Amino acid sequence: MLRCCRAAAAIAAGCAPGSPLGCRGLTMAKSKFEYVRDFEADDTLLPNCWIVVRLDGRNFHRFSEQHEFKKPNDDRALQLMTKCAQTVMQELEDISIAYGQSDEYSFVFKKKSRWFKRRASKFMTHVVSQFSSSYVFYWKDYFKDQQLLYPPGFDGRIVLYPSNQNLKDYLSWRQADCHINNLYNTVFWMLVQRSGLTPVQAQERLRGTLAGDKNEILFSEFNINYNNEPLMYRKGTVLIWQKVNEVITKKIKLPKEQEEKEVEVTRTRTKVVPLHCDIIGDQFWEEYPEILAEDS
Repeated sequence: MLRCCRAAAAIAAGCAPGSPLGCRGLTMAKSKFEYVRDFEADDTLLPNCWIVVRLDGRNFHRFSEQHEFKKPNDDRALQLMTKCAQTVMQELEDISIAYGQSDEYSFVFKKKSRWFKRRASKFMTHVVSQFSSSYVFYWKDYFKDQQLLYPPGFDGRIVLYPSNQNLKDYLSWRQADCHINNLYNTVFWMLVQRSGLTPVQAQERLRGTLAGDKNEILFSEFNINYNNEPLMYRKGTVLIWQKVNEVITKKIKLPKEQEEKEVEVTRTRTKVVPLHCDIIGDQFWEEYPEILAEDS
């Protein structure tokens, strides 16, 4: 029945009987209703600019409480976010680098990307939908004993940066934000969990304090040197493409041998690799110049 309907539709669209349904006349058939396409807004992004898609968790403060995230940092949640970001980079084209912290991730598309003709809506919806579905799909791999109570939500935005320095400053801003937030949260939760203060009392204790004050509280009251905290907490996560060697086992049949033998073979693959490092200084960009290369 479906085949008959398609055949009739193809004939009505001007395709010869027996023509494959791939006949463009069917999908692009003219009709009196086609004028509605004129209402679509032109959301083509400016050329020769870095395209940054940043997504953030929606109401993740409540989400983290409902799912009993560990405070101030939950390794499971951070690693799940990174897994989702890696999936986005592997599935979508032209992403040069990504940076994430807490419940946010930024994806940087190449300046010369022509992906989906640089339509903003395509960039944003593909990134957010791929990330969100991955979060649900991989949840059980990281939260084995915690059931997902309800679907998480993420929102996205797009910002264009015309120069390399603009892009580097953007990523520096996000990493500085990671440091500021993590330092505050580390002290806050130490005051709540180990000193017995209420959240309101902890907020009042930290009101007006500078970074040096917070470091002093951590060291003098809790014997914590903030510089020794894991880099993933302090610096966030950078995702880049790198060539890595993988050793795999293959079965091959050697000459004059009747049975196959297992041998180890080394192959080079390009993979999305997570780094926990400083990206504010010049060292990172000098070590990975290909990220900003025009022909990357």
